[in-house]
Amino acid sequence: MKVAVFSTKSYDRQFLDAANAALGAGHELAYLEARLSAQTAVLARDAGAVCAFVNDELDAATLATLAGQGVKLVALRSAGFNNVDLAAARREGIAVARVPAYSPEAVAEHTVAMILALNRHIHRAYNRVRDGNFALDGLLGFDLKGRTVGVVGTGRIGATLARIMQGFGCRVLAYDPYPDADLQARGVAYASMAELLADSDIVTLHCPLTSETHHLIDAQAVARMRHGAMLINTSRGAIVDTRAVIDGLKSGRIGRLGLDVYEEEGDLFFEDLSEQVLQDDVFARLLTFPNVLVTAHQAFFTIEAMTAIAETTIANISAFAATGRPEHEVPAPAAG
Repeated sequence: MKVAVFSTKSYDRQFLDAANAALGAGHELAYLEARLSAQTAVLARDAGAVCAFVNDELDAATLATLAGQGVKLVALRSAGFNNVDLAAARREGIAVARVPAYSPEAVAEHTVAMILALNRHIHRAYNRVRDGNFALDGLLGFDLKGRTVGVVGTGRIGATLARIMQGFGCRVLAYDPYPDADLQARGVAYASMAELLADSDIVTLHCPLTSETHHLIDAQAVARMRHGAMLINTSRGAIVDTRAVIDGLKSGRIGRLGLDVYEEEGDLFFEDLSEQVLQDDVFARLLTFPNVLVTAHQAFFTIEAMTAIAETTIANISAFAATGRPEHEVPAPAAG
């Protein structure tokens, strides 16, 4: 099957080519640097499938153009699918597949890296030493042992993070509509969102982006947080209301902030903009705080995760080519 692969970087080509060969799939992968949108969808002509990433736009207009060119499958190389209009895909007769799980350790371990870096001010210490400043003023941290970590969302990533933090000797609180019995058996206590925010020294987000979780961390949530608490988001950017968080940083309610995702990241992340002036004033404001650490959506970026993502993506395409159904299809919403 010919597949138009959008938002391609060199590492995408490396891992997808390897998976295509290792699985003996033989798909024709046409790599495109352009992000998928209504304007670029025409680049998928002659392809039976498109392969898309987190910041590609699969709205009704894009899907209509794809369907008009004969595309029958959208193979997402991500777990999230909030960038796809599933109702429109259903109308156009396009199946949508995703990678439901790859390496929960990758994202969980990156979360821990952000917690440790923010707590011990590693990012600031690194820059100081390079400037010949060896003073310790302003670099005071705290022991993680005995601290309370609030984990919002205990799917595979959140559960992995909870177990890691227990290894540091932390007390772990969790919020999830569907409690994990294994975590409960390990001593993780489930609480309401309000209780978790009030009791946690560190709050870390691991939930999907839905209408219910959009701006889950808003001004009201920030006001409920323990004064000076750390907030980490390695899930989806729009779970956090960035302006509310900036206000929380200014008031001191949020003492440390770690973001691997950002609600308006589509025009920023995965690109080299070092020679340009940032046009996003909100994001630029975030970067002025010394207690903020931002990484550019790299939590997933490990050898193991990239291998798993590529292999699952190729398997989805192969299954669709053989049977008309991908292995991990995103269910279409019920017709109404």
